[in-house]
Amino acid sequence: MKPTRPPLKSLDEALAELLAQALPLPGSVELDTFDADGRVLAQDLRSELQVPPQDNSSMDGYALCCADLDSAGGVLTVTQRIPAGSTGLALERGCAARIFTGAPIPAGADAVVMQEDCEAFCSTGATGATGALDQVRILVRPQPGQWIRRAGEDVRRGAVVLHAGTRLTAAALGLAASIGLDRLVLARAPRVALFSTGDELVMPGAIAPQQMRPGAIYNSNRFFLRALLKRLGCEVSDYGIVPDQRAATEQALRDASRSHDLILTSGGVSVGEEDHIKPAVQALGELNLWQIAIKPGKPFAYGRVGTTHFIGLPGNPVSSYITFLLLVRPFLLKLQGVRALQTQAQTLPAHFDWPRADPRREFLRVRRNAAGGLELFANQSSGVLTSAVWGDGLVDNPPGRRIAQGDAVQFISFAEFLA
Repeated sequence: MKPTRPPLKSLDEALAELLAQALPLPGSVELDTFDADGRVLAQDLRSELQVPPQDNSSMDGYALCCADLDSAGGVLTVTQRIPAGSTGLALERGCAARIFTGAPIPAGADAVVMQEDCEAFCSTGATGATGALDQVRILVRPQPGQWIRRAGEDVRRGAVVLHAGTRLTAAALGLAASIGLDRLVLARAPRVALFSTGDELVMPGAIAPQQMRPGAIYNSNRFFLRALLKRLGCEVSDYGIVPDQRAATEQALRDASRSHDLILTSGGVSVGEEDHIKPAVQALGELNLWQIAIKPGKPFAYGRVGTTHFIGLPGNPVSSYITFLLLVRPFLLKLQGVRALQTQAQTLPAHFDWPRADPRREFLRVRRNAAGGLELFANQSSGVLTSAVWGDGLVDNPPGRRIAQGDAVQFISFAEFLA
C-alpha cells in the first residue's frame, strides 16, 4: 500500500509557519542617509525640530492683513521684499510685503495672495528702471490663512516621524533629511547564499545559443533571484551552479552555512536520483518539504543547515519567481524587523474568461488595460517567464473559482512586491 500523502498546505498556513522561524537578525549598522534606500530602520526617528520651522508662504505673491481690505480691488503699499531664507519685518497696517515661496510670514500678516491675483504698479506713475513697484492692487478678497504653511504642520518637535521596522522609500529618506539626519541606524542586511543545481544549466555567455547541447538550458532563475534579493537589501553571495553530485552539494551547503543567514536554491528538491539537495540538507541539518496548494509553485522546502535558514524553491522559473514574492520576500523582510508584511490587493474587473476552476489557489499573470480592467496572458504555464514580463501583476484567484468577463477579482500589482 502506498503511503498516504499529507494534505497540501494552504498558502496562509505555509507563510505563518515560515514567518514563525524568521526571528529578526541581531545587530545593526549605521549608514549615510544617501545609501539607505530600501533598507529597514532599526530605531525610531524622532524629530528635534518642527517642520516647517515657522509659518511660511506656499506661493509667490503678497503677504497682507485681510482686515486691511474691504473688498476686491483694494490697494496696499508694498514696504518690503521677503525672499526664501530671509526674515521680514513686522507688517504695518495698510501695507503688504512682496513674498516668495518658502519665505517666512511677517508678523502682522495673516494671508498670502498669489501674484496672479495682484497688479503691482508705481505710485508715481514712472515706468521701467526709474519706477519702483511700491503699490499693489489685490484683485480678489483674501481669506485669513490662505497660502500659508503653518509652523510644524508637517512635523512637530519631539514627534516620531518614522518607526523602527519601516522599510525606507525615497520619500522616507527625504523626510529623514528634513529633520536633519544625515546618518541612520538600520537593521543588518540579511546575508544570503544563492546557488543553483543541475548539470543541465548553462550560464549565458558560456555557450552560444546555436551550440547548446540537447537538454541544456540557460540559468534564468539565478538572475532574477539575485536581483530580487538585492532589491530587498540583502548581501548576496553567488555560489554559481553546483554540480549534480552529493559531495559537491554538501560542501557548498557547509561552506555557505558558516557565514550566511539564509541559503536559497531553486530546483533539486524532488526525489530523483540526481536531486541531491534534499539528502544533503538532511545530512547537515533538517528539511521540511511542503506541498503548497498554490498554482504555480506547489513544491517548496524550508529547513536549516546548522543554524542557517535554508529555502528551496521550485525549478520552473515562474514558480520560483512567484513563490519568492509570496513567501521568501516576507521572510526576508521579517528578518530585518519589518512589521507591515501584507501586500495590498485592488478589486478590478476581469476582461477575460477563466473557465477552468482549480482546487488550488491560483496566481494568474495579468496586466491592466486602458479600459480599467485586467487582461490575461494567454499561456499561464509555470515555465513561461515572458508572462511575468508582459504582466504588471497577479490575480489572486481562490480555489475552485471560475472567472467570467466582468467578474470582480483581486489584483496585486508587481509594484507591491518589488517596491
